Amino acid sequence: MIFQNMAGIKNINLGQYAPRDSVVHALDPRIKIISCFIMMFLIFFTNRIEMLFFLAVIILVFYYLAAFRLTLAFGNIRPFIFLFLLTLLLHGFFTPGKILLTIPVVEVDMSLEGIYKGFFYTFRLILLIVLAGLLTLSTSPMSLTDGIERFLKPFSRIGLPAHEIAMTISIAMRFIPILIEESERIKKSQISRGAKFEGNILNRTKSIIPLVIPLFISGFRKANELSLAMEARGYRGGEGRSSYLYLKLEKNDFICLCLLFFLTLLIIVYR
Repeated sequence: MIFQNMAGIKNINLGQYAPRDSVVHALDPRIKIISCFIMMFLIFFTNRIEMLFFLAVIILVFYYLAAFRLTLAFGNIRPFIFLFLLTLLLHGFFTPGKILLTIPVVEVDMSLEGIYKGFFYTFRLILLIVLAGLLTLSTSPMSLTDGIERFLKPFSRIGLPAHEIAMTISIAMRFIPILIEESERIKKSQISRGAKFEGNILNRTKSIIPLVIPLFISGFRKANELSLAMEARGYRGGEGRSSYLYLKLEKNDFICLCLLFFLTLLIIVYR
């Protein structure tokens, strides 16, 4: 199961940018970051399953407006199926309520309320993953960095390095697809050298070491090469640096904020 999940990691598109000529791509990155946090708050705030379905429809509408296929929306979900099943089963077995079935060997009961609760929290996790994918797919790393830096800039008066923090977040997100691709390459190399990634859970756990150690070494090597490249190009931090992109709020940005404001009021009242 471990390596089946790791094989599906290559389908994750978190941290990747998919350029399109759409309304969502044209939105200000600050508005998209604010919208993402508001939607995350609403996903955690609501306690009714019908409102989660309502939020799911809104997120899928934004995928449609961004000209993305639904395969991009659900591509991030597949590697986490094991986590979703575990969440569903744990709530099903450990939540008291009306008994649906009993496991005869261990005498553990699964309740109807537990299944409902497990499905609710699993659905909430799915929405969070899909929402994070929408933000990274529709926002370039440079725009995302500028948006985060603009949010953190007022805190620079108290000594917070806004530019450095924004740059670190952007680089970390950019490294996600690189490390995924590197893990696939290392796995194929280890298989060609006779490594076995099959068998029972114990053998699979032991065989993960030849994969993780080279991945860490490769990650540190790439980080060192990136730091040398930035230093060679004269990067000395964010002090006195200007921005290539000029961020300005347009009409669609205000429309998006108004829609999210009314959506927040609707969910608060309905709750």
